[in-house]
Amino acid sequence: MGAKVKPLELTKRAIRDLGKLKEFCYNLYGIEKTEAIVRKIFNKLEVLENTDIDLTKVRAVDETFLHLKYTYRKLIIKHCKITYRIGKSKIYIVRVFDTRQNPNKNF
Repeated sequence: MGAKVKPLELTKRAIRDLGKLKEFCYNLYGIEKTEAIVRKIFNKLEVLENTDIDLTKVRAVDETFLHLKYTYRKLIIKHCKITYRIGKSKIYIVRVFDTRQNPNKNF
């Protein structure tokens, strides 16, 4: 039996976050390293999309978002925190944040 596929959807906020992350990394590392970081993020996100693993049991709940209606989970990739929620038909990527930036930007 093949992997179940629940497609990813980046919210508008996550897309903006990704742009900020790229700019932040570009200023630190330059274009090649920035592109490698972004590729690594998307490779990890694909694991969320194509899996037989119950994601509600293997990833930590993101405590920053406990006050919201849905349960949000986090995925850490090097210095990046990706916050997502599992919907009925999609996995919504809601935030992409480099933890070396000002933590107040994470709200």
